[in-house]
Amino acid sequence: MEKVIIIGAGIAGLGAAYALKNAGGAPVVLEKDSTWGGLCGNFEVQNFRFDRFVHFSFTKNEDVNAIFMQSSPNFYTHLPNPFNIYKRKWIKHPAQNNLFPLERKEKEKIISDFFKRSSLENLQIRNYEEWLRAQFGNYFAEHFPMVYTRKYWMSEAKDLETKWIGNRLYQPSLEEVILGSKTPKTPATYYAKEMRYPKNGGYKSFFLKLIEGQDIVYNSEVNLIDIFHHKIKTIGGKEYKYDRLISSAPLPEIIKMLENVPPKVKNAVDKLRCTSGYQISIGLKTMNIPSYLWWYIYDEDILPARVYSPSLKSLDNAPDGCSSLQLEIYCNEDQYSQTELYNRSVGELLKMGVIHEEDILFIDVRFERYANVIFDKYVYNSRKFVRDYLNDVGIETIGRFGEWDYLWSDQSLLSGLNIKL
Repeated sequence: MEKVIIIGAGIAGLGAAYALKNAGGAPVVLEKDSTWGGLCGNFEVQNFRFDRFVHFSFTKNEDVNAIFMQSSPNFYTHLPNPFNIYKRKWIKHPAQNNLFPLERKEKEKIISDFFKRSSLENLQIRNYEEWLRAQFGNYFAEHFPMVYTRKYWMSEAKDLETKWIGNRLYQPSLEEVILGSKTPKTPATYYAKEMRYPKNGGYKSFFLKLIEGQDIVYNSEVNLIDIFHHKIKTIGGKEYKYDRLISSAPLPEIIKMLENVPPKVKNAVDKLRCTSGYQISIGLKTMNIPSYLWWYIYDEDILPARVYSPSLKSLDNAPDGCSSLQLEIYCNEDQYSQTELYNRSVGELLKMGVIHEEDILFIDVRFERYANVIFDKYVYNSRKFVRDYLNDVGIETIGRFGEWDYLWSDQSLLSGLNIKL
């Protein structure tokens, strides 16, 4: 039987293992962590459960839904209710057609710019900033998405391209903008109509079907791939022979595992950029928290770009009578001291009265090296060059960081499920 090694037991790696096993194969999955799930996994602190960044399912794919429902038939269905913080005010999401809480003069500036927008049909859009200005007018673009781009993407909007946008940003009509400036009673325009989440076990419970009968070797971080002898070595010194190698590891990490990589490939991988981020997880001995599943923060002096509540996603994520929040801060590791991380995140929520110090049971801080792919002008050519090289040396790449793409969890799963059998 063909010896197949899969690097990574995240959702893409598990998808590939599931597809191969169903086709009669017996893949071995090497996972560097002590459990499966990758970025879709979770961790526990004092009987509170936190996902690694916010996760919901809103997929319409029948194959993915079948796996999710078989894995966790008991789940919550939430209506999306995201909000924003802008100048310390709560604004319904998306802000562009929910301007009601803003001061009259600021609303007038935004609406005036919407009147002046140039038609996209007549413009040669060269970057994300130009796209934002054309869609939303200068004032809104400069004070909302361009600011958020710096916080979430660690980049200026002018340095990003636009193919990744899809339906992620709502593009309202002028009439919608005017209506949303006059009343808070506006229709929901979020791109997903419902968000599903397991009642027990966190988001990764949607993948339980994938791990049935799988040979997953934990605490097995690969540090060397010998492409000539089809052999893998782990940090612990164990060796594995393979006939076929599939990797969901980030492209820069795979390249580090190889010897004698051509300079042009190293050059290309050096141009692949991604965000890193801190997760600041808070356990609270109260259930008195904002009622929004998640919210975005535009104010740049407050470090988190996004906050969500695990306890609102599922009661199983927190002890009785308690609640939780997780703050997502995108930055380079050690860019901020621990004191600054606290003061400009938890400290700001305390000042706003969103939470209260006497209710805090603990604050847990964790760092993720790989969070989101940055779509600058180099990304498409560079990732193709690197992936083509890896394919030429017999390494198939899957998943968000193996494909180096903006994949939601269902798309990452499909990346694994759709491998060649």
